[in-house]
Amino acid sequence: MDLPYRLHRDDRTWVPPFKAEVRKLLDRAANPFFAHAEADYFLAERDGEVVGRIAAIHNRLHNEIHEDRVGFFGFFECIKDFTVARALVDAAGAWVRARGLDTLRGPMSFSVNDECGLLIDGFDTPNTLMMPHNPPYYLPLLQTAGFTKAKDLICLQGGSAVAPVEAPERTARAVRLILERYQLKIRPLDRRRFAAEVETVKDLYNRCWEKNWGFVPMTDAEIDHLAAAFKPVVIPSLVPFVETADGTPIAFGLALPDLNEALRDNRSGAMFPASLTMLLKLKLKRLTRARILLLGILPEWRGKGIDAALYHWIWTRSAERGIGWGEAGWLLEDNAAIIQGLAKANFTPYKTYRLLDRPA
Repeated sequence: MDLPYRLHRDDRTWVPPFKAEVRKLLDRAANPFFAHAEADYFLAERDGEVVGRIAAIHNRLHNEIHEDRVGFFGFFECIKDFTVARALVDAAGAWVRARGLDTLRGPMSFSVNDECGLLIDGFDTPNTLMMPHNPPYYLPLLQTAGFTKAKDLICLQGGSAVAPVEAPERTARAVRLILERYQLKIRPLDRRRFAAEVETVKDLYNRCWEKNWGFVPMTDAEIDHLAAAFKPVVIPSLVPFVETADGTPIAFGLALPDLNEALRDNRSGAMFPASLTMLLKLKLKRLTRARILLLGILPEWRGKGIDAALYHWIWTRSAERGIGWGEAGWLLEDNAAIIQGLAKANFTPYKTYRLLDRPA
């Protein structure tokens, strides 16, 4: 856990993760991911000093869903040295190969439901909540080690980091027409019914994303775990649900204030959970950035402009709280419908992450 703090300490666009949260993520007993997966962790040492790290991952649920034999690597950190990088990925490759897997893909820490992708464009801005950051030399290291592109992930930005701006009026008019035409309504998350709202998200999440490339459904335990972690900082108005006239949920969005704003200066990552909670409560009202983590629409309701309605809702409610800038993503590079819809709402691409493959 200490290595990235040494490697990236002079990179002010790298937001240090909170070490206690990383420890929980890696803990096989605490992380519900390990109910359907296994992983081992490797360190590269030279002259008694740690110079690289990697996790080798077997996500059995991925292989069951996609009927393939893909193993994964994650938590990759390395000095600028090809021999070290090659030793790390070779160790991960041998580990997944020993489990009958034929492909090594990553980085995923641990899956598409966690931090994933290697930053290849957009190094001049800090990473947002639950998004990774790495130096530019990681890509050539991994390419030299035999990796090629599997898929790019796109992040878009909208609004202003200086002060909130109103959403485009043409979007507001279009949204009113869409809601009237299909007799739909949008409502915020009801914190008083938090457990029931989480159950709604469970149903919608896996139904909305089941056909996506690389998607792995989250188990009930994984969603419960994530909901418990985010409950203290959820802003109900930034978690909209779209319902039909009879109250049936058909879509939802999840935006969170960018907590990385509060952690950017915590260069050691060594805060106690109680002090982290206090820090976030103090700074939550002053955060000016948000990340739209999820936007899901049931397949039969796509192509009707509901995505625009959700983005407009989140943009408007964020501005009311003084949040002027937002990141939408990540999105698969070939998800043209959502990317074009975001473009109409004045979002522009600003970061690209890449997933890489090589034979195990």
